Amino acid sequence: MSDGVKHINSAQEFATLLNTTQYVIADFYADWCGPCKAIAPMYAQFAKTFSIPNFLAFAKINVDSVQQVAQHYRVSAMPTFLFFKNGKQVAVNGSVMIQGADVNSLRAAAEKMGRLAKEKAAAAGSS
Repeated sequence: MSDGVKHINSAQEFATLLNTTQYVIADFYADWCGPCKAIAPMYAQFAKTFSIPNFLAFAKINVDSVQQVAQHYRVSAMPTFLFFKNGKQVAVNGSVMIQGADVNSLRAAAEKMGRLAKEKAAAAGSS
C-alpha cells in the first residue's frame, strides 16, 4: 500500500506479518465506525512516517471481515489499537491497547515503536 498500511484479510496473513516483522501496530476497525474513519488518516500518516520493512508495520484489521483475529485478541470496541513485538502482544507507554480514537496516545505509541524499530534496523545494518 502506498500509505504504508497493511490491510489484513485473514488470520494467516496476520500471523505471517507478526512472524516476519519485529514490531507491529494493529488497528482493529469497522467500516461502520465513525471514530475509526476519523482517526484513519492519522494512522495512515504514522504508517507512512514510521514503517520500516521487517521492523515496524502498521496493520488494519476489519473486525467484521477477519472476525477470528478480533475474537482471539478480545477486541470489543472500535477502534482498538494493539501492539506486538516479536509476535507477542506488548504494552507501549504502559498500555496494552488503546481503545477509541485517541490520537495523542496513538502518536506517542507510534513514535516510541518507530524509534525502537529504527534502532533495531540500524543495528541490523551495521552487523
